Amino acid sequence: MSELPLGRQVDYPRGYDAGLLHAIPRAGGRATLGLSGDALPFDGHDRWHAYELSWLDLRGVPRVAAATFIVPAASPSLVESKSLKLYLNGFNGTRMADADAVRTTIARDLSAAAGAAVEVALALPPVDTGAAPDSIDDVAADIVHYGPPDASLLAVDAGGPVVAETLASALLKSNCPVTGQPDWADLRIAYRGPRIDRASLLRYVVSFRDHCEFHEQCVERIFMDVQARCRPEALSVEARYTRRGGLDINPWRATPGTPPPPARRHLRQ
Repeated sequence: MSELPLGRQVDYPRGYDAGLLHAIPRAGGRATLGLSGDALPFDGHDRWHAYELSWLDLRGVPRVAAATFIVPAASPSLVESKSLKLYLNGFNGTRMADADAVRTTIARDLSAAAGAAVEVALALPPVDTGAAPDSIDDVAADIVHYGPPDASLLAVDAGGPVVAETLASALLKSNCPVTGQPDWADLRIAYRGPRIDRASLLRYVVSFRDHCEFHEQCVERIFMDVQARCRPEALSVEARYTRRGGLDINPWRATPGTPPPPARRHLRQ
């Protein structure tokens, strides 16, 4: 962690430099969940939205765009967010042939850093204006535990029927493990299985409030805890984090074979 640009002063990049990207092996965070090797109990990806992308055309005129990056969850590494911001800033003073040259350059460099093919599009997904899933945020529940995350708080309605539903919360908050700064997200849990007790799920989500962990690792922890404690037949967990430094991260993990949710942005993004 001490080698990361996150949490320390760094020089503003004056030009394109792929060496600014810092990869963090996923193995360390997954080891805390009892995961090792390449056989993962989930599929998924990390969808990044970049709102501040600019470069110079061959005449030196600035061009601007926004971008979406999709990093597969099976990649051996995640990319540290501040290093990605610094890397993108390097394009501000760099002449590029056209937008496609920018896209292919970013795709090549992110793929090398993550260790797997990263999809890049110079566009953002639409804001989600569809019907909102059931929110658990107003469920009557006394809460006294704010960290560390406690899977034992989760419970199902014993003896109830199997249900298929999507539950949501705007109360997911964790902290950056390097800077201690807060990270906020809207959480969506879609599952089929015994009905999850909503008060118990709310207590569990709030138990991340003082927890320090990267976005991607938090979502994997939620997936593993819900899978272990609630035993759903199928499970999908997506967190849409609010942006910091012009970037937001949207990790998604699901039972293998589950189609990815539609790419959307939340209103808070």
